[in-house]
Formats: sequence, structure tokens, C-alpha cells
Amino acid sequence: MSIDVMALADVLRRAAKAEILPRFRRLSDGDVRAKSEATDLVTEADVNAERMIRAELEQLAPQALFIGEESVAADPALLSKLKEAELAVIVDPVDGTFNFASGIPAFGVMASVVYRNETVAGLIYDPMGDDWVMAEKGSGAYLRRPDGEAIRLSVAAPKPLGSMIGMASAGYFFGEQREKILGNLAKVRMFACYRCAAQEYRTLAGGHVDFAMYNKLMPWDHLAGTLISQEAGGHAARFDGSPYRPTDLEGGLLVATNPDSWRVLRDEIIG
Repeated sequence: MSIDVMALADVLRRAAKAEILPRFRRLSDGDVRAKSEATDLVTEADVNAERMIRAELEQLAPQALFIGEESVAADPALLSKLKEAELAVIVDPVDGTFNFASGIPAFGVMASVVYRNETVAGLIYDPMGDDWVMAEKGSGAYLRRPDGEAIRLSVAAPKPLGSMIGMASAGYFFGEQREKILGNLAKVRMFACYRCAAQEYRTLAGGHVDFAMYNKLMPWDHLAGTLISQEAGGHAARFDGSPYRPTDLEGGLLVATNPDSWRVLRDEIIG
């Protein structure tokens, strides 16, 4: 892999300062559009931040395939190129766009580096807190600040099911499966959905919650956070127990503090 991860982190930060933060709580009606449904939004911040990140990456890593959420929205065939790419950078310019457009300060900028269909680096930048959580495969997960401070992250200690607090996005479960999972979530102590995977993964990797569960798998939403959670000591797999890979778009994703907790959650919540 020939990408400077700290340089990539700086690109995300500069794009946020130039294109995202100046638009926060300052969007006009024409700056926000719906994509697949009324709650699936794109703003001028998403489009312009992704454009800036892509231009920067063409200088930083010209050999890498660039896959951005908004680029794929414009050209869905782009996503199929990931399988054959030796090196790729996958970007979500504003994760939590619904929150951003609503003036809620829970959003983030995410990037992952994929080498031969394996996630080898993940970064989540919080523009409001001006810091990153990041990981390189095999090197641990860290909270890093612009002054150089680095704090190693660790997931929470395992807990019994009834004491667990977690993140569960039920919006992409449907019909009887949705009813079953929402009912089964009554078995845990508490669950929430921030409508922002970036902040949910940060919360998990920081040891504040015990699990995260998703059914819609788009690589820009989950590759960075999954690697960071694993490098913080967590366990991640699709609902059938198979590893989560960059090209997986189906099969659900459950991330927990350890394999035993993962199995309990899989059996008791997903069934």
C-alpha cells in the first residue's frame, strides 16, 4: 500500500473546513436534494467536499481507484470496479447528511483504503470536534488530534445481553424481519440510532457502547468503522458469521465487543 494515511487524514480535514463547515446551518432550499427517498439527502457540502477530496487524492495517490458516495450516485457502474482494483480509496464526504441538513451536529467525513479487496486503513473525521479516529490494519485504533496527540482506543468490556447498550439501525429491515428485530431489541438495556454511522462507530470504538448493527451495506458507510472497531478489539461479521469484505453489499453487519457477545447478539436479536 502506498498511501500516506496521515496525509489522507489532512485531506479530509481541509475539505471539511473548506466545503462542509461553512455550509452547516447555512443551507438554502436549493442546496439540498433527495436521492432515493425523502430521507436520503445530498447537499452542496457533500458534492463539493467529495470533489475537493478527489482532486487532492489524484495528487496524493494517482494510482488508486477513487470511489465516493456521490460519484457512485452519478455513475453506479463505478462501484463494480472495486472488485478488480488493486488499490482503492473509498470516501463518504458527509456521513449523516440528514443530520447535517437538519442542523444537527452529528456527522462526519469517512475514508477507507482497500488493497486487493481488504480494508487496510480507515479514518473518521469529526468536523465539529476537529479530530479523527483512525486505524491501519494490525496497528491498533487511535483518536488523533491536530496537535499530534494520539490516544489508543479500546472497545468496552463484555457485558450480559440485558446490560448491553448499542447502536441499531432498523431503517433497512422490512416486514416481519423488522418487527422481529425491533421486538428482540427489548432484550438489551438500551439502543439508539444516530443516523450517522461515522459517529456510531466512533462511539463503539471508544468503549461507550457494546454493539452496532446494520442491514444496508455500502462500503463508504462501513469499511472504515468496521476496521477501526476491530483494531480497537471488537469483533465484526455479517449476520451469517462470514467476514465482512469491501465488495459485500448484502448480508447485514454486526459489530460487538468480542466473539462471544457477537454470538449472543446474533442469536437473541437477529435469530
